[in-house]
Amino acid sequence: MAGMAQPSSRLRPAPAGATELSDPEVVRRVAAGEVALFEILVRRYNQRLFRVARSIVADDGEAEDVVQEAYLQAFHHLETFRGEASFATWLTRIAAHAAMARARKGRRLVLMDGEAVPMPESHDRDPESLAGNGELRAALGLAVDELPAALRTVFVLREVEGMSTEEAAAALELTTENVRVRLHRARARLRQRLDERLGREARRLYLFDGARCDRMVSAVMARLPAS
Repeated sequence: MAGMAQPSSRLRPAPAGATELSDPEVVRRVAAGEVALFEILVRRYNQRLFRVARSIVADDGEAEDVVQEAYLQAFHHLETFRGEASFATWLTRIAAHAAMARARKGRRLVLMDGEAVPMPESHDRDPESLAGNGELRAALGLAVDELPAALRTVFVLREVEGMSTEEAAAALELTTENVRVRLHRARARLRQRLDERLGREARRLYLFDGARCDRMVSAVMARLPAS
């Protein structure tokens, strides 16, 4: 992972009470020159962006690099934010695109039956880690299999196939409200089953708080121009 920059003394701290500002207000004021307020957005979305990046690049260090670059891209393109979607959605999309670009760079080509097929780089992960991932997938698979057929079908179409509510409703000849209700019930049952099998610690994966959050704030803020 690239070395993170140290905090810069050029930036004034965010004013007291600024953490209560809405995203659009913070964006407006940062774009107007109050660069120090960008720290509010960094702290507000560190957890979400890290989880998004980590789920794509599958490496903590790579994910932190992606998050830092995503914040910098967002800062330098604030003028392109039109508010058509929420700022959170806009920022998350930037992080996802950055993570996917990083993941593509980490791929290599191997020949399979005479055809070039992209394969992920091996990170020499230990057998215990791979076994753990296999156990998690197996537990999820069992939990999905135990869902009633009506719930399982909706879950697979929406969450596995990535179909929209409207597409799933049309495919199953249901109303969109029925699809939403069934998906909600499926998720609730899966949470219960996974809690039983894996314990609540499994749902604390990819936490990004405390010192790690502070380090990201320092690194991002140090690379911004002085206000």
